[in-house]
Amino acid sequence: MSTLFSPFSLGKLALDNRIIIAPMCQYSADNGKTTHWHNMHLGNLAQSGAGLLIIEATAVAPEGRITYGDVGLWDDETEAALAKTLTAIRSHSDMPIAIQLAHAGRKASCEKPWDGGGAINPDHANGWQVLAPSAVPFRDGDPIPESLSKAGIAEIVQAFVASAKRAVRLGLAAIEIHSAHGYLLHEFLSPHANKRDDEYGGSFENRTRIVFEVYDAIRDAVGADYPVGVRISASDWVADGWDIDQSVALAKGLKARDCDFIHVSSGGLHIDQKIPVGPNYQVPFAARIKAETGMTTIAVGLITEAEQAEAITFTGQADAIALARGILYDPRWPWHAAAALGAEVKAAPQYLRCQPRTLKKLFG
Repeated sequence: MSTLFSPFSLGKLALDNRIIIAPMCQYSADNGKTTHWHNMHLGNLAQSGAGLLIIEATAVAPEGRITYGDVGLWDDETEAALAKTLTAIRSHSDMPIAIQLAHAGRKASCEKPWDGGGAINPDHANGWQVLAPSAVPFRDGDPIPESLSKAGIAEIVQAFVASAKRAVRLGLAAIEIHSAHGYLLHEFLSPHANKRDDEYGGSFENRTRIVFEVYDAIRDAVGADYPVGVRISASDWVADGWDIDQSVALAKGLKARDCDFIHVSSGGLHIDQKIPVGPNYQVPFAARIKAETGMTTIAVGLITEAEQAEAITFTGQADAIALARGILYDPRWPWHAAAALGAEVKAAPQYLRCQPRTLKKLFG
């Protein structure tokens, strides 16, 4: 029996298999509101046969968007738009849908990637003042971030809570807190972005404080049984930055708080990062965190082949694997993986006729 296609759980959330669709920004929202693009894009992925679909990085405040085209969940309008999108998807799919809640910090207020992705000055159209732990820009020449006051930090924590409550009200199956890829929470973690000299800077305990505050506040708001996890960058890939040793220590703190899962990525904080990109290049981070903490762990990053994903889960390097670009390229990747591994996968009845005659039973 395939391990990849065996059931498992993220906390109380039971999943049919161990394939997770990672959050992928589409930069196609209208002032934070999902659009017909999201109905089509997410609806397509919801027919893939994966175990869980995570909605893209969703800003908890307007100034927390990476671009002016990012999805948000900060008011009644953004909630209503997402409700319509979810209704459209759920009318034809029972795949569990989670959401990643995020704040982009100093990497906010940017152009869409296909328009260059550069930082937009606050006084220009579609731009705003960015916020960060310290007044250190991501790139030389970028607008200087405003260093957050303690009151500002408290407001952001409460913004995460408010968005989490909206997510629960929308019936989303789980929440992933975005603490990776150089965005705000990761900025607090890394000494390269965090130059503070108060209780949010300096020591490991201080730099991790906001991550635990956000997690604790969300947990208090949604209850003990609602699945909540955290996505991290396990390494900055830059000397004297955030690294795997600190990531293990952070994961131990999350485990002690009954965090339901950790999603292990890397990079995104420093322009001088040197990433040895190749198949499974981030899997050792997930494997070490799982081995040393026992947390339910999701591995991600250049996992492209069915046998590769099967090996990761079979050997216990991670409990699940996440796909991003790979499932954009092949939205039926789980179907093809199931065929390769002799497993079954769910499909809509409208698609059942496509089962290859050489396979006895692909669709369960």
